[in-house]
Amino acid sequence: MVRAFVDGGTYDLPVTTATAAEAAPTPDAPAGTGSAGRRGVPELVRRRLATVENGLDPYSWLVTAVITALAAVLRLTGISSPRGLIFDEKYYPTDAWDMLQRGVEWNTETGEPAFVVHPPLGKWLIAVGELAFGNNELGWRFPAAVAGTLMVLILIRVAYRMFRSVLLAGTAGLLMTLDGFQLVLSRTSLLDIFLGLFILATFAALLLDRDHYRRRLLRALEDSPDPGSTPKVPRIVPWWLLVAGVLFGLACGVKWSALFFLPFLGGLALVWRVQARRSAGVRRPVVAGIVGDVGWGLLSFVLTGIFYLASWTGWFVTDSGYFRHYRQANGMDEPPILGPLLNLLHYHSVAYNFHSGLTDRHPNQSWPWQWLLLGRPVPFYWNGTGTCGAGKCAREVLLLGTPILWWSFLPALGALVWFGIARRDWRAYAIGTGVVAGLLPWFFYAVKDGRTMFAFYALPALPFLILAVVYVLGAIMTPPQGTAAGPARTDRQLVGTVVAGVYVLAVALCFAYFFPVFVGQLLTHEGWSQRMWLGNRWV
Repeated sequence: MVRAFVDGGTYDLPVTTATAAEAAPTPDAPAGTGSAGRRGVPELVRRRLATVENGLDPYSWLVTAVITALAAVLRLTGISSPRGLIFDEKYYPTDAWDMLQRGVEWNTETGEPAFVVHPPLGKWLIAVGELAFGNNELGWRFPAAVAGTLMVLILIRVAYRMFRSVLLAGTAGLLMTLDGFQLVLSRTSLLDIFLGLFILATFAALLLDRDHYRRRLLRALEDSPDPGSTPKVPRIVPWWLLVAGVLFGLACGVKWSALFFLPFLGGLALVWRVQARRSAGVRRPVVAGIVGDVGWGLLSFVLTGIFYLASWTGWFVTDSGYFRHYRQANGMDEPPILGPLLNLLHYHSVAYNFHSGLTDRHPNQSWPWQWLLLGRPVPFYWNGTGTCGAGKCAREVLLLGTPILWWSFLPALGALVWFGIARRDWRAYAIGTGVVAGLLPWFFYAVKDGRTMFAFYALPALPFLILAVVYVLGAIMTPPQGTAAGPARTDRQLVGTVVAGVYVLAVALCFAYFFPVFVGQLLTHEGWSQRMWLGNRWV
């Protein structure tokens, strides 16, 4: 007998020898989870440690390619319209062009370095588009379109790894593809789309680290010469955890609000490791690997800091950046390495004070409790001229989530909590962690000091909100645990699949209806007015 610790319970399980039948993947498990030639691992433990190993599954990659291509077409077609700088494009593309010329942001009116309150990386990414296509609409917006498309691709792969379902993975990618909120930010040269991309990529790297850790634990169990002995934690170099640190550093290099995710994602990675050791039967699973967990976590955080500082390279290698020689200008010592770092620290202090003191009211601002309800979308562009076959015309780019999708987020989150508690499912709390990290801090600041904020701050939480919807759709399509196979189970799956299909179709039709106000197509004023479902709240 082998004692296994699974999801908080302790089980005495018989030691078995794998057979050829066990080595073959079952219909409910991905290829690569078999155990041909391996001994001594109880089937329950094997299932608990199983991961998606067949990353080259042709069907999942076909779905990924098709949906990503659709996302790219929607985000790139007509991206140069509207002409000119819209909404906050008056800041970031201009800064990016200056950085191409001088290495830092510049105030052309005063002929002095510009004081900016966001790190440089997002503007450097915009500058790549301007370098390739020129200082024009295509140059400004192309990098954002690429980032938005990559978010769709990564979300599909994340959903496939979490749900082990091509159908649910494709649904997640399709819902993001058909979301007007993400579409508008993918076609506009703002910073938030890059922040959302790097946060999602960080989560994906942590998910890969989770699977890598579990595979190594399973391999250690399989290779153990004594099946009845207590398994030991193998020495593992967590490459994906280190990659997550790099990606998180890039996220911080776009906007400091990425730091909201640090304690949540860090805690999530730690909990995943403890649960893996518990499932493998490791005694004292919290203590057994804590030194390695903390050590590798600190190294990952060091990489975060290194890559964050690397995003300031233009500021370091020039002499014209804002506060670049602050200490020297104020009669203080400025040693070669420490001096620039202290100057940058002062810059950060001043920028932080600006952010924390920004409470001026703005006509397009909104509070976090309005975001999921679409209580105050942001108008990016408006033009009432043109020939539309009517007396009055309207052309608008409105940062509005596809209503049916966004209004389903709150009930989906409620169901996510219910299923997470009832099923003790790691996927539910992982998704919930991303939602909380992306939204809860903004509630705190809204209550604490009434800080000025906008709906597009919610973008990093969007992939997790969509995963919550997909999780619930999967639960609807899946019979309750213990339901016998047969007609009842088939009926449940059929009804659930029909419900999910009708929902996705409704989202697609809603997206098509609102598409003109996502991309700024010319409408009659009446046609535009009909799409303002919440009246003055959307106007």
